[in-house]
Amino acid sequence: MRKKIVAGNWKMNTTPAEGVELAKGIVALKGEVCPSVSFIVAPPFTHLTEVMNVIKGSGIALAAQNCAAEAKGAYTGEVSARMIASIGAEYVILGHSERREYYGETSETLNKKMVQVFENGLSPIYCVGEKLEEREAGKHFDVVRAQIEEVIFKLTPEQFEKTVIAYEPVWAIGTGKTATADQAQEIHAFIRGVLAEKFGAKAENTAILYGGSAKPSNAAELFAKADVDGGLIGGASRVAADFIAIGKGF
Repeated sequence: MRKKIVAGNWKMNTTPAEGVELAKGIVALKGEVCPSVSFIVAPPFTHLTEVMNVIKGSGIALAAQNCAAEAKGAYTGEVSARMIASIGAEYVILGHSERREYYGETSETLNKKMVQVFENGLSPIYCVGEKLEEREAGKHFDVVRAQIEEVIFKLTPEQFEKTVIAYEPVWAIGTGKTATADQAQEIHAFIRGVLAEKFGAKAENTAILYGGSAKPSNAAELFAKADVDGGLIGGASRVAADFIAIGKGF
């Protein structure tokens, strides 16, 4: 049975003190959700350690929003996967559309980051997804296939088993637009089919998260679809009650 995952990407929001309070709120409410649902929080680098101290022992996992492509060295401003692992984090978000768009991250860059993630015992949450113009041009399947083939197909079967995929319709991030549940299911099923071409039956066990504007009001409809295994949540993850309510959508 595939994992049910609700992951919160806080992006460049919250101070350390605000992040601690948010984490405390999530911990306090987590008991309202079925224990089969896994929660992950991804605060900014500045307060990963403080949030880890809050969630320790709660069953909530910690993720970083990014990591360096190199192991160590003269890379001012970068944070290595080893540093992230050393504080108890379990996951790293890679390939988010904002990283691709604003910072020019390519498949070549992401392949290097994948190496660092696995060498340090972490698991990637790998994001794929198309822009509005790509969907309108009917290229969304081609775009998503390429993002998978250029990075995920380079993993070993053992590495693939530790990988979470997040589909994010870029046109639905921060816009208030949401893919319909049927649109989400269509592309999630396509992603699972592409993964199966390389990894066979292992693809059936891979969690594929929806990364658009998921919120308490639409979570249940999205999560009811056969190939939607949870969400990578943005804005709603920064309100503890909303984040937990999304988890109740299963």
